[in-house]
Amino acid sequence: MITGAGGQLGSHLAALAARAGRAYTAFTSAEWDITDPDAAARNIQAGDVVVNCAAYTDVDGAESDEAGAYAVNATGPELLARACARVGAQLIHVSTDYVFNGDFGGGEPRPYEPDDPTGPQGVYAASKLAGERAVLQALPDAIVVRTAWVYTGGSGKDFIAVMRRLAAGDGPIKVVDDQTGTPTYVADLAAGLLELADSWQEKDIRGRILHAANEGVVSRFEQARAVFEESGADPQRVNPCSTAEFPRPAVRPSYSALSSRSWVAAGLTPLRPWRSALVAALKTASNGASVERAIPSTRD
Repeated sequence: MITGAGGQLGSHLAALAARAGRAYTAFTSAEWDITDPDAAARNIQAGDVVVNCAAYTDVDGAESDEAGAYAVNATGPELLARACARVGAQLIHVSTDYVFNGDFGGGEPRPYEPDDPTGPQGVYAASKLAGERAVLQALPDAIVVRTAWVYTGGSGKDFIAVMRRLAAGDGPIKVVDDQTGTPTYVADLAAGLLELADSWQEKDIRGRILHAANEGVVSRFEQARAVFEESGADPQRVNPCSTAEFPRPAVRPSYSALSSRSWVAAGLTPLRPWRSALVAALKTASNGASVERAIPSTRD
């Protein structure tokens, strides 16, 4: 079962499940409001594997809508977990790298492991961490998957999509060079989640936090230059700047790269290197391909 199927991750996961011939049911947020206490009880049945892709993702908007962010990112997942616990279903809950703050106490930054100390710096980040904790408390066997810098590269508003449009234009642009992370192509993440949903019982992956992102660490500036280069534009048009030059309502972690060691140790297929994933995403976008809106299947 897929919640949040109208979003970029949920729609990719639903389309992939359809192509793979899986028996699944997908719900947009309009069809299943996870903050509705009765909806989870109506929809979840024994033996289901629920993949929660529903989320309040407006990082800046959350700063002025704390109640809304916590409702979707914390209360909603808790309701899902409680419903799963009551009937004997499994829950895979998607979270974020923003639960970390990039503070290594003066030490050299390195990709985060699941058991590293967290330190959310904004409402969005804090609400996502609250959701993780609520899920694992209500359903200790649940699986939390943290990911980072998710993008499609198509016609949306994600970072790669914006950089691709800018690459097609003229003139210089500025991109921050003091934010570092692990970019994740949504198609690769969806494939990883489908593998996890298929194999969590066989591999006995229970009550775990896993990190899933494309391999490699890169700054936003380096990532933007890569988009320009792969798009046939001059990467020298991309100039570095500091986060302080472009203040936003919500603080972003200066470093939030995720280590995939936990994912591989769980016996799951590692996501490919970020540059290879970027090339694939740009090729798909340039060919005009888009994610099909998979029609939710009926139950067997």
